[in-house]
Amino acid sequence: MPEALLDPATLGDLLRVASASDYGRWEDQVRRTGGCAGPSRLRGWVLHEDRTTGETLHHYSTEKEPGGRLRLACGNRRASRCPACAWTYAGDTYHLIRAGLAGDARRDIPATVRDHPRVFATLTAPSFGAVHSRPDRGVCRCGTRHGNGDPALGSAIDPATYDYAGAVLFNTPAGQLWRRFSNRLRREVAARAGLTQRELKERARLSYGKVAEFQERGALHFHAVIRLDGPGGPDTPPPTWATVDLLADAIRAAAAHSYTSVSVPAIEDQPARTFRWGTQLDVRPVKAFGDGSEITEQAVASYVAKYATKAAENTGTLDRRIGELSELDRHDVPGHTRRLIEACKLLDPLYPDRRLWAWAHMLGFRGHFSSKSRHYSTTLGALRQERAVYRAAQEREALGLEDTEPDTVLVLADWQYAGHGHTPGESVLAATIARDLQLNRETARDALREQLIDEREC
Repeated sequence: MPEALLDPATLGDLLRVASASDYGRWEDQVRRTGGCAGPSRLRGWVLHEDRTTGETLHHYSTEKEPGGRLRLACGNRRASRCPACAWTYAGDTYHLIRAGLAGDARRDIPATVRDHPRVFATLTAPSFGAVHSRPDRGVCRCGTRHGNGDPALGSAIDPATYDYAGAVLFNTPAGQLWRRFSNRLRREVAARAGLTQRELKERARLSYGKVAEFQERGALHFHAVIRLDGPGGPDTPPPTWATVDLLADAIRAAAAHSYTSVSVPAIEDQPARTFRWGTQLDVRPVKAFGDGSEITEQAVASYVAKYATKAAENTGTLDRRIGELSELDRHDVPGHTRRLIEACKLLDPLYPDRRLWAWAHMLGFRGHFSSKSRHYSTTLGALRQERAVYRAAQEREALGLEDTEPDTVLVLADWQYAGHGHTPGESVLAATIARDLQLNRETARDALREQLIDEREC
């Protein structure tokens, strides 16, 4: 951010931090967090001792750190809250999804998984009324040809007739609707293979990884990688009858089946509703890298990773819980999104178990944004543990303990939480550091991509 745009207080704080004698160490801490926008601050100490001799191998205290604090990354997955930590989360999601498509020897997922039937499916919400859109051909129903980025896109053409209550009541049980779909999908696969469900478990297994996305109209839909394996998961070959066409046909049948629905009872002035997936179902086979297809392993993994760090913010809602409706005025929330939030407020007393007002900032949805079946691939926890082990090894090397057996070292520590976040000036500097790190990553990624292209051409 240019200094000319900073208010005097922020600029003064920025100059204070940048001119401090310990700025170099502060910058080093922020770089270690990846440029985190809201780091946790700790105070305390850690001591490494030899278990046998009692010799002090290393001692660290935050007393000599800037402000007497150690800064750790917040780990927030939302890009709207912390782009730096969201980048890490997106990277983990990318590797998780791609491992289930292309295999990963480091995580015991064989490359032969590429030969298994796998598709990229998108299940959308039903219609709750006409909205402004950009159809591939022609003009919007309102008679206008909207440009890209038009703020009217996704909003109701006629707010008076749009079913805002239905929209938020659909978002709330969307996770339950997915479970019903996945259960029905197994039945449909078994039926096409001429098997019972019990027999299917002995011959094949369905695995998936999915992510939720909010459309501009505020309705939720799911993107999912769905794969057919042998009975043991990704390391066992699927039966000969398991094909992409069979899987795609089963997905369409499962999405349209009457079992794949969720009912909401009538209460006071609200009618009974039965929700099903919308008619805009998209199922495409996932191809290998370099075959000319747009739906490649890398493209699908990148697409899922991108939406794993987002929530409903693209509709203009807030990225935190709302205390009062007056907050919407202060944050200039668009009219269509505001009506969805107001619907949550109005319906909350009628459906107390759904906690609509508590989740009004999510337009009623309170499920997991990304999830996977057990045997799809690795887990986010396993990826974080790999990173922790790697960093621990780096730390041992930096401390000169790499030749010392871990079991012979006694670690004593005392840590206390001392707050979170940056001062205004620190926030500006941290954002600059985060941009520098991102630029370096993009440069390295472009160089690697060019190298891979050159190798294929050779």
